[in-house]
Amino acid sequence: MIRKWNEESIDHRNALLYAMGVSAEEAERPVIGIVNSWNEMNPGHFHFKEVIEAIKEEINQAGGLARELPVMGICDGICSNTPGDRYTLPSRDLIAAEVETTAELNMLDGMILLGSCDKVIPGMLMGIMRVNIPAVIFTGGYMAPGSHKGKMITLTHQKQAYAAYIAGEMSREDYKDVVRHACPTPGACPFMGTANTMCAAAEILGFSPDGNASVRAQSPEWHEMAREAARKIVQLVKEEIRPLSVVTKANFENLVRYMMATGGSTNSILHIPAIARQAGINITAEYFDQISREVPVISSIYPNHPTYTMVEFDQAGGLGAVLKELAAAGKIDVTVRGMFGTIADKIAKAENKNKEVIREVKNPINEQGGLAVLKGNLATESAIVKFSAVAPEAWKFTGPAKVYDSQDEAWQAILKDEIVAGDVVIIRYEGPKGSPGMPHMETFMAAVLGKGLGTKIALVSDGRFSGATGGLAIGHVAPEAYEGGNIALIKDGDIVEIDIAQRKLNVEVSDEEFARRRQEWVRVEKEASGWLKLYKQNTSSADKGATIFWD
Repeated sequence: MIRKWNEESIDHRNALLYAMGVSAEEAERPVIGIVNSWNEMNPGHFHFKEVIEAIKEEINQAGGLARELPVMGICDGICSNTPGDRYTLPSRDLIAAEVETTAELNMLDGMILLGSCDKVIPGMLMGIMRVNIPAVIFTGGYMAPGSHKGKMITLTHQKQAYAAYIAGEMSREDYKDVVRHACPTPGACPFMGTANTMCAAAEILGFSPDGNASVRAQSPEWHEMAREAARKIVQLVKEEIRPLSVVTKANFENLVRYMMATGGSTNSILHIPAIARQAGINITAEYFDQISREVPVISSIYPNHPTYTMVEFDQAGGLGAVLKELAAAGKIDVTVRGMFGTIADKIAKAENKNKEVIREVKNPINEQGGLAVLKGNLATESAIVKFSAVAPEAWKFTGPAKVYDSQDEAWQAILKDEIVAGDVVIIRYEGPKGSPGMPHMETFMAAVLGKGLGTKIALVSDGRFSGATGGLAIGHVAPEAYEGGNIALIKDGDIVEIDIAQRKLNVEVSDEEFARRRQEWVRVEKEASGWLKLYKQNTSSADKGATIFWD
């Protein structure tokens, strides 16, 4: 049995279940929590209402007692470029706590968790590891891409279009047309951003049905996967298969290898260590960089490719086809198992139907993986860049610093053309403690791309990025400015040197000059109250997951 009750306590619970129409026979069944993040403010989660009754039906028919329990399900895009963005990363830890509380308070025997988006999936995975009862995750599938004048657009194109509109390069009518048509259906944004990277994490770690991470939202296949997941959770409860009896470091290594092969989101270097930590597994930034040098990029969709989206990725064979190509080259461990079988089982069902969208390892897009970890006197612990979204001509970049203490200041400056080609923009005090909350710098970089400066301007920040960010954007600088990292001491005009291939991030400032500047340094304090204040006081640094749950 998953849970142990004494007679009085279970009778006390059952008395309350009877109040809601549960029969005495049903109260004897294992309770399966449907931990549902459905809401009407998140298109990635909006359509879960379509499958909830089917999931309940399958659980009940298989001998469980299905009980729907809500948790938070935020959309990062809703609050982009607002003060609310400071809450997005901290919400991951709240979701982890919600999952833990919901499972333990209700003494659930198992959980099927419904989620799609950037912070929701990693929060759910963190909660799963801590609770360690049988669990599966059903993710929401991808949104259809939009279209403007015959060209593919997604949510991130709205920000680029706004910059072009402000610059006088796009009419207001065209800009509003982009806004209207960027997101035509429910589902996760259809690029290789954080949402689709994290859905892949759920599947590769073993918690989602085969193909769930690369299926179209609302499709017949998606609906059938919901039923499959529901049946599976009852089986796992009956067999008492717990996550920590299955998930090992090898699962996480396969995940990092997949992420490198597909140019996954930089946010994964926040989330994967935080999830692993809850399973008693230690993963560092150096671990990512080691694998990046071993696994090439073999699949490239937006923002790593100008036109391919999750549509082309799905049609080519999706996640399973990528794993099949990696396995053929000996780049992953196919014996690793999850709740739905082994990686070998998954590969056996897969086929690469388009070797231009998903290439063989011997014919890669980039010889190294999608992310790189940089170090130097500007990032003495680490900094992150999405290698696969940077044009090769910008892999080496040197220029004078232009320093801003917030994204908004830098965004206003680029809209006014105060930032020019050749500049290295420093945006600081946007880290986990400095902001607090570590908002993403997507709005600034979208303006850079909207003005056609993607290879002509570099950004270095202790903030983070949207998974859809393209261009020479370096984030997660640690130590962050708030904690006295050297990024806090940079001045306008200091020469910054970036060499992605060599993993270098330096500034032409001597140790002696840094020491002198440190004596004059005054920390920038940004207002924080309530939950943000608690997060600021308790969070780890970006290179340690930016989480309050880092023991």
